Amino acid sequence: MWRTRAAAACVICRSLANSSCGIKRKSPLQNLHLVFRSIHHPCYPSSKFQRPPLRISIQQFSSLNRLPLHKTKLLNVKHGYQSHRNFWLARLASRLLKVRYLILGSAVGGGYTAKKTYEQWKDMMPDLEDYKWIVPDFVWELDELVDFEKLLKALPDADDLAKLLPDFDKIGESLASLKGFLSPGSPGETAFRATDQGYDNDKQFKKVSDKEKIDQLQEELLRTQLKYQRMLERLEKENKELRKLVLQRDDKGIHQRKLKKSLIDMYSEVLDILSDYDASYNTQDHLPRVVVVGDQSAGKTSVLEMIAQARIFPRGSGEMMTRSPVKVTLSEGPHHVALFKDSSREFDLTKEEDLAALRNEIEIRMRNSVKEGCTVSTETISLSVKGPGLQRMVLVDLPGVISTVTSGMAPDTKETIFSISKAYMQNPNAIILCIQDGSVDAERSIVTDLVSQMDPQGKRTIFVLTKVDLAEKNVASPNRIQQIIEGKLFPMKALGYFAVVTGKGNSSESIESIKEYEEEFFQNSKLLKTSMLKAHQVTTKNLSLAVSDCFWKMVRESVEQQADAFKATRFNLETEWKNNYPRLRELDRNELFEKAKNEILDEVISLTQVTPKHWEEILEKTLWERVSTHVIENIYLPAAQTANSGTFNTTVDIKLKQWTDKQLPNKAVEVAWETLQEEFSRFMTEKKGKEHDDIFDKLKQAVKEETIKRHKWNERAEDSLRVIQHNALEDRSISDKQQWDAAIHFMEETLQSRLKDTESVIEDMVGPDWKKRWMHWVGRTKEQNIRNETKNELEKLIKCNEDHPAYLANDEVTTVRKNLEARGVAVDPCLIKDTWHQIYRRYFLKSALNHCNLCRRGFYYYQRHFVDSELECNDIVLFWRIQRMLAITANTLRQQLTNTEVRRLEKNVKEVLEDFAEDNEKKVMLLTGKRVQLAEDLKKVREIQEKLEAFIEALHQEK
Repeated sequence: MWRTRAAAACVICRSLANSSCGIKRKSPLQNLHLVFRSIHHPCYPSSKFQRPPLRISIQQFSSLNRLPLHKTKLLNVKHGYQSHRNFWLARLASRLLKVRYLILGSAVGGGYTAKKTYEQWKDMMPDLEDYKWIVPDFVWELDELVDFEKLLKALPDADDLAKLLPDFDKIGESLASLKGFLSPGSPGETAFRATDQGYDNDKQFKKVSDKEKIDQLQEELLRTQLKYQRMLERLEKENKELRKLVLQRDDKGIHQRKLKKSLIDMYSEVLDILSDYDASYNTQDHLPRVVVVGDQSAGKTSVLEMIAQARIFPRGSGEMMTRSPVKVTLSEGPHHVALFKDSSREFDLTKEEDLAALRNEIEIRMRNSVKEGCTVSTETISLSVKGPGLQRMVLVDLPGVISTVTSGMAPDTKETIFSISKAYMQNPNAIILCIQDGSVDAERSIVTDLVSQMDPQGKRTIFVLTKVDLAEKNVASPNRIQQIIEGKLFPMKALGYFAVVTGKGNSSESIESIKEYEEEFFQNSKLLKTSMLKAHQVTTKNLSLAVSDCFWKMVRESVEQQADAFKATRFNLETEWKNNYPRLRELDRNELFEKAKNEILDEVISLTQVTPKHWEEILEKTLWERVSTHVIENIYLPAAQTANSGTFNTTVDIKLKQWTDKQLPNKAVEVAWETLQEEFSRFMTEKKGKEHDDIFDKLKQAVKEETIKRHKWNERAEDSLRVIQHNALEDRSISDKQQWDAAIHFMEETLQSRLKDTESVIEDMVGPDWKKRWMHWVGRTKEQNIRNETKNELEKLIKCNEDHPAYLANDEVTTVRKNLEARGVAVDPCLIKDTWHQIYRRYFLKSALNHCNLCRRGFYYYQRHFVDSELECNDIVLFWRIQRMLAITANTLRQQLTNTEVRRLEKNVKEVLEDFAEDNEKKVMLLTGKRVQLAEDLKKVREIQEKLEAFIEALHQEK
């Protein structure tokens, strides 16, 4: 039937072309529809058979936009023209074909093709429901502008096409009747045969090109998906720039309003507080976070950097770089910056210098957190990264899981990493981002077994295969990659499976170059072309979107439950406090430290309230106790052995000068420093009655010790003090009788004290006298008996010669020894000399005290320089000089204390308190007890609950 129609059409077209009826216009053949021209015409100049081009699914949409049909006027036929008189039926058929056949054929074929193509494209398009928020709203509003349902209804359905079939049959019968008018071998028959042959060739060509058409459709589908992906990225970029401009305007204060904290920042603060919370309550920390786990060198850090869009982590070839958990809070902001929780410095991630400084700072913090003898640390490093277009979430990068402990690592490194990973993954609301290296054998993975233990059902696990580019090159069977992605090679299950490429292994690559390389790889990869991977399963961009969606879904599902748990904990702690400490305020460790700090500073200020008289009395007394032995033994006693007053004064002056130059100033400064310490300690340890709180005792003691250790006396004080002391000792003029009597009193007290000490030493040497022996029933030892006999013999020697010098001659020692041996007492010469020293000392001190009594009336002779008098009181003058030096030195030291050293001590105390305030470990060590710990827990639980409630309220407002 089709051949009949085509042959008739050829004859009609040729007859129309050969007609010349005088009408000045183009032949109707040139105005035929495009479909009609495609029929082969042997008489037309371009009548060679051409293979129709393949039409992919996108090209089929062009059938809705076909060229409009041209209405052709009927030709005026002259009845006198015999050559056309026999073809009136052919002309009539031509008109019917041009009008009816073309309209019906185009409508039926075009409508059917358009409907079929629409359904095929609808099935092939990916499900973008999860990413609907990325596309601007006006795209989804197109269905309101264009009535697609009305357009579909306008197309003919199968029933309408079935009704048109009888008309086609009638047209076929009419064309068959034309064969009777055409003779064999005519041009019409030739046209029919040519058309038939072309139809057979076209049918054969379609069979051959089916495979190529499928390949072209797959390639076109991939290109279309990438086209939409690029369109989405372009829209995202534009949206990012607009949001950046808005945020920048807010930063500049154009709107004059304070911006609220973002949801992710509020949530991150809660996690920071929980990380510092007491270990006994850590089981209640079930708030969601994205935990990144994987084998060492699997690419965990690279995945995080691609999500954060910056190379922020230190890198090393095969070396363990992640030595402690790193909490990264991602949030959106106008500038791409990073900052630590405990620092105000912002690192500009667009500058390579700041990136290098950030990596160095992270590495230093990791190494400082690792204790001696360990390789990894449980201390968490908190880092915030803000930038345009970043997905809001909280990720925790954990140390890579290892299978073997190598040299240089602590023996327990493997177990420590496992315990850290389990501690984070056992949180039932934690999202596990399991990173697997695609370039190594799946059987070598350790982390998959660990993840499957923590999350057997895979309800909160996302599997990520890294280094897919290397895997595609090295793996012999691509189906193995598909099995890894689908989780068929591992016992673990997961919510989603993703494949990413994080660079070519060069640490100097930028994030943009890695993105381009990743996109180029997946565009040309067989994994997508062969449908092993779906488009939404590849690239770190899609991974970031999926992880963020999963994170916020988990947050919305669990945060209210966690807030209720902390509310119950708060009630229990408040009840315990009321029962144990009903009359005390709930002061945590920091508040207690501030209270103790104020008390300590008040006590330091109390030093300035000490009277000058009190300072000078303490200093004078302490200084004389320190130097009295040197004055008596090295100055007074040697000078007193001289024969006359001139020699006595000369000896005293020489020895005083030597003492002042070398020892006295230093001794005076030591005495002053010790006096200041004693007074400071007295104020610090003195109890304040009922207001005294013994919880501060350890802190005060530590502050006192540290302050004393840091404080140093002014070095120039000794030089000025030396001059003052030297001038005081040079003065010999006693101005009045009162000073004379004071010197005598000072000398008597000193000599009596020394005499008492000497009597005590002699009693220990010779034992108790007869009264104590009878009263206390004690006896003497053999040595004490020997010393007693020696003492009696030496006393006889002194009575015989009252002017005996201070030292025994050898002959005298021998005489004493022989006298004792005659009585049956064997004595060593050294024992005789030792006993003589104490006996003579007592005799000298008693004589000096008698001389003091004689000098009480000697002030008159002193004023006359002892002229015409046998009385000489040079020793009284010596003690007056010593006494005056002590008073002047005490006054000078008191001035240094009150004017300089007390203030410097107060400054040192403040510095120590500031250092302690910054050292949390020191505060925990010095402020301890159940009361402190209970108040600390109560404060943190309240803070967590309040922040959680504020976060929940903001979360509801965002909805």
